Amino acid sequence: MNQTRLTNVQLELLNMFSYDLDESQILEMKEVLAKHFAQKLTLEMGQLWEQNNWSQETMDNWAKEHIRIPYQDK
Repeated sequence: MNQTRLTNVQLELLNMFSYDLDESQILEMKEVLAKHFAQKLTLEMGQLWEQNNWSQETMDNWAKEHIRIPYQDK
């Protein structure tokens, strides 16, 4: 039998929210978590931009690239 273990975050959330929430509270909690992770991602992307000296020109060039995996007949 394959057992799935809960992560430390899942366990912590289960402990914190061991009571019923109404739908609006659940949506609010999801929004708070989404904003938190979006902010972390924004900070990390900013660091990557600085470390790699990326610019708007870099983004424009990436947008024009056509990176495709060639189709191979078997």
